Parts: sequence; structure tokens; C-alpha cells
Amino acid sequence: MNTGTEILALLTGRGQPLARGEYSAIAKYPAEHSVKICYLGIFGDEQADLRVHGGPDKALHHYPFDHYPRCAANAPDGSILGIPGAFGENISTFGLCEDAVCIGDRFRMGTALIEVSQGRQPCWKQAERLKWNALPALMVKERRSGWYYRVIEEGTAQAGDALQLLARPLPDWTVARVFGLLVAGDYKHDLAALRPLVSMDVLFTGWRARAAELLSCG
Repeated sequence: MNTGTEILALLTGRGQPLARGEYSAIAKYPAEHSVKICYLGIFGDEQADLRVHGGPDKALHHYPFDHYPRCAANAPDGSILGIPGAFGENISTFGLCEDAVCIGDRFRMGTALIEVSQGRQPCWKQAERLKWNALPALMVKERRSGWYYRVIEEGTAQAGDALQLLARPLPDWTVARVFGLLVAGDYKHDLAALRPLVSMDVLFTGWRARAAELLSCG
């Protein structure tokens, strides 16, 4: 029987100024108790720039703790990489990565039901947080993106709960594969692979539009 993947931490944060003067809630900290999972994310969590973060299709960000040791070994300053939260994630696990999670996967997390909607596109804020300018490009190259969920059923969850896979409608479309096509440029070698993405209703609409744009330019 598949017992799922243990949740190491559920994390929240509040907006605070970065060096550029912009606000960001990328710094997340583990919750000590059970949290409420709402349609727009964990109750009490904040996204500073709602143009590119948050919303129903980006309610929860999952980043594998599996990637932390490699980052800590190469980062100019790995002092914040001893615990989850450095990448702005709301969910931290070990043993579940981008090549083993698919678009449309549904997981039971505590009493909530969540669905994978897209990978996360790295940005300058992750580089700023870790004082590592090369980090976003490295995350793209190595497909270490993390991913987002939409919330299908609200509920509660806490660290130590199991993240239990309930449904996998699209087993050929891992987060790593879709991220590679739409962000890392793999479509240049497989243009036809973009066509299913345009009509993939569980994929975030912005990424469906990206697939259509790349097809039209190809």
C-alpha cells in the first residue's frame, strides 16, 4: 500500500522589503501547528506581488527539500539552507521531485484535496534571497523548479501528515517535462509536444497560452 510522502513542513510568510526596495513574502517559516488550507492557500500566508504569485492556480508552492543539499554545497552563503523555507515554498517534502510528479496529480494533504497546476518559473527573488545571481538559470537548467497546486477541497493539515497521491490522469506529463518544454526551451527539439498542452484543462491557463504562443512562432 502506498502510504504517501511525509510532509516535513508547512510554511507561511509575510511581505518584507528586499534589497531592491520591492516587497516579497519569499521568506517562509514552518508552522508549529495545524494550518487551514483555503482555496487561495494557507490561511495567514501572504504573496506580495499578486500579478505573478498567488491566486487559485498558484495557491500552494511545493519545493522538494531534496534539492537543498546541492544548493547548500554551491551557494555563496548556505546559512539559510538548513531548514525549509529558502525558496518561498509552502510545502516541503523529501523523496518527491519534479520528475515524479505530473500535471493534474491530485493529492490528499490532511483533509484538503489539492491538484498540481504547473511548475514554478524561477525569478530574481530567489537569487536575491540566497545572494546567488546564477541560481535561477541553474534551476532552469537542472529542472529544479518546484510546482504549484490549486485547492480542490479546503481542509487542514500539519507537518507529519502524509501527502497521498489519489489520482494521476496524465502520467506522461511530469512537471519536469512540461517545465522543460515551456521554460527551458525543450520545445525547440519537440514542437509537436506543445499541442497537447494547449488543450490540457488541468494546466494553468497562462502556461497553456505560452504553449500556443510557442506553437505559433515555431
